[in-house]
Amino acid sequence: STLLFFLFPDADVGVSGGSVSKENAAVTHIIAQPLLLTTSEPWHLLVAQTPAKEKAKEGETVVLNCHFNSPQRPSLTDLVVKWYKEDENGKMDLLENNVTILPNNSRFFMNGDLSHGDASLVILNVTTSDHGIYFCEVTLPDGMVVTGDGTKLRIRRALGLFGIEESIGTIIGVVAAGIGGVVVLIIVLTPQLRKCILCMRQGSRQ
Repeated sequence: STLLFFLFPDADVGVSGGSVSKENAAVTHIIAQPLLLTTSEPWHLLVAQTPAKEKAKEGETVVLNCHFNSPQRPSLTDLVVKWYKEDENGKMDLLENNVTILPNNSRFFMNGDLSHGDASLVILNVTTSDHGIYFCEVTLPDGMVVTGDGTKLRIRRALGLFGIEESIGTIIGVVAAGIGGVVVLIIVLTPQLRKCILCMRQGSRQ
């Protein structure tokens, strides 16, 4: 605390019926309260997405890892996680406020423990439309937003019954081309083979 002194100078006090001169020196003590600065220390939250690239086959379950931590805050509470995807069609939000927001779609959900810094995303029964770059975004209580570097997901098409049916034309074309090539070789080589055979016969007779 700080002690401040205010000194009031001499003053003449007028009284009815006469004039009285009186010296009045008043000292006032004021105790000033210290100014409290309540500026909070920044979080410096670190958000890591691993690996940077992920591959999966149609129908599989994929887990996209997202982990975050703060050296200053060992207890991670009141955090809000958002997942979104970017592809050639633009940006699409998948989860907000820690829950799925896609209508009639329960394939996307988080299975990590946020209090331990785990906001990993699970995608069930992936399809080729799930390809893209997935971003994990964490919002702090003070409104600060920290986003990971993203994970690029590639989906391989499964070669099931329908896949085989779709590729039958290609398979037939390759086989036909192979057979045609063999036939052409036979036609081209037949006269030469005949000559060789005749030469071999003549040589054996001599």
